[in-house]
Amino acid sequence: MILHSPARDKAPAQPHDLTAEQLSGGYDRTVVLHDVSVRIPAGSFTAIIGPNACGKSTLLRMLARLLKPSSGAVRLDGVNAREYSTKQFARQLGMLPQSPIAPEGITVADLIARGRHPHQGVLAQWSRADEFAVDRAMRDTGVRDLADRPMSELSGGQRQRVWIAMSLAQDTAILLLDEPTTYLDIAHQLEVLELLARLKSAGRTIVAVLHDLNQAANYADHLIAMRDGVVVAQGPPRELITETTVERVFGLISRVIADPDTGAPIVLPRAQAPG
Repeated sequence: MILHSPARDKAPAQPHDLTAEQLSGGYDRTVVLHDVSVRIPAGSFTAIIGPNACGKSTLLRMLARLLKPSSGAVRLDGVNAREYSTKQFARQLGMLPQSPIAPEGITVADLIARGRHPHQGVLAQWSRADEFAVDRAMRDTGVRDLADRPMSELSGGQRQRVWIAMSLAQDTAILLLDEPTTYLDIAHQLEVLELLARLKSAGRTIVAVLHDLNQAANYADHLIAMRDGVVVAQGPPRELITETTVERVFGLISRVIADPDTGAPIVLPRAQAPG
């Protein structure tokens, strides 16, 4: 039986302050990030943009505490993230990696329920709070009617919504997503972005690595632009997306115009003369 509670239908508590201070590091002996400092505005939809292999996913993994920097610190509400226990941190921040793989045969409801792990102790049983959180996550992502279906039977867009629902079931104020629209067709990409925009409007802080500049400019209200492991610029899309910045970050000659409906910047690549 699904339980309901008006008090539990609200978004998580007030968003937390998330910052990175002079982060450097990478994988093994390969340094990917170089002295990177960013601030994620509380309650924002922040998109991290930049060319391939510029450090976007590395920054996201460090913010999520999945990758330890060689220097610098990530701070949550002013406290070094390393001072939180794993469960304490997971109750504040959820992370959806690239192309997650579901256990064979698992149903949608069972996968989403796994998001409640940070809230359960060794001897804790499934509670009303867990039920409420899972139900709300399914409703917020529109997957309640898929609850009993195996993940293997879902379309790409449906699977991505279920993974987001699992992250929402953690009941965190901050949600990080690494390329959530990759491998999806344009309709499913927009479906996921619309969902993230609604979650942001409901009070969550969203941070996503995105490849499509125009989608990032249209849906996000804060951008972090990276190139070669450093932050080139950060700020609102209408200030950051300029022809000069696009060329500096992507090496792309373009024309930037305003969307006639929303005013958001639109990047139009300019064809280069042959030879």
